[in-house]
Amino acid sequence: MRSTVIAVAIRLAISASLAVSGVIHVYLYVNGYRDIPIVGPGFLGQAIVFCVLALLILAGGPDWLRWIAGVLSAGALVAFALSRTVGLFGFAEPGWNPSPYAAVSVIAEVLTVVFVAASVLSRRTKPHYPNSAHTRPRV
Repeated sequence: MRSTVIAVAIRLAISASLAVSGVIHVYLYVNGYRDIPIVGPGFLGQAIVFCVLALLILAGGPDWLRWIAGVLSAGALVAFALSRTVGLFGFAEPGWNPSPYAAVSVIAEVLTVVFVAASVLSRRTKPHYPNSAHTRPRV
């Protein structure tokens, strides 16, 4: 029972953090980023994919969707870091601009990666009951 509650809580957390990032990216796309070549459509694509993933994971989709969410969130963090350092497809932006959206998006994506890791670890740490009633066949 407890492990089911934890699994549902983690699934809800992954969905919420994905949705936050997706909504922020669609907001930024509509409010100016759509005019940036390559990066603008990337923001829209990320928004759509993250929101769809959030809904599918929330609905109890297969576990591999969580892996996809973690990988895409890590990729978004790499893209953010590149856009703040060497640039990404000719686009560079200083610091945490646009504020507060950049910081909230980074936090949401970090949380997605953390929640996906927690999901994976919670599945691997199932209790093992050697020589107990849980493993013996009933007679």
